[in-house]
Amino acid sequence: MFKVLVVEDDGNLRKLMSAALKQNGYEPFTAEDGEAALDLLEKTSIDIVISDIMMPNMDGYELTTSLRRANFEMPILLVTAKESFEDKQRGFMLGVDDYMVKPIDVNEMILRVGALLRRAKMASEHSLVVGNCVLDYDAQSVRFGAAQAETIPQKEFLLLFKLLSYPNKIFTRRQLLDELWGMESEVDERTVDVHIKRLRERYNSNPNFEIITVRGLGYKAVKLV
Repeated sequence: MFKVLVVEDDGNLRKLMSAALKQNGYEPFTAEDGEAALDLLEKTSIDIVISDIMMPNMDGYELTTSLRRANFEMPILLVTAKESFEDKQRGFMLGVDDYMVKPIDVNEMILRVGALLRRAKMASEHSLVVGNCVLDYDAQSVRFGAAQAETIPQKEFLLLFKLLSYPNKIFTRRQLLDELWGMESEVDERTVDVHIKRLRERYNSNPNFEIITVRGLGYKAVKLV
């Protein structure tokens, strides 16, 4: 479960954002300003920060500066009442990854959080290791132990990489189709089933992972080692 830190001095908005995150499968943490956020970050590993700009003691800009100077690489989403180009430019130059303007739509916030986390994971994990299996994202190849790496069809590789990046997480066919084939794609959900079948045929006897069908929901990958 991804841990999300909400830094917001408005108590009601802080509760609203936290509730929306929890409802969508995230683990929310809260802080009322930048100083409290830094204290929390000393004790807890956080995957993404959502921060207001205008706060007492330490504002969102100062918090971003402190985090980047301390080599915290997690995505930062700033929430602001200001929407001028200069304000956004300042944030991006300090290391902010995305912006939302108040009043925020919590549904849009959830979409942005998901997109930032996916982008961060793909950027940091160009290879994925499961037991003695290595997936090389750049080469789109799969290698077991000392054997020669095998390049497999792009969609099969991306599907396997996606499932193994989030072990035990259930993905619906629609989620996988939208993300890997694109929301505008005309292919139907049976395409996912076909690719899952091919992956199972390729790696049915491997001792590192298994792709499980969750009846009525979709698929998940389970690590065996």
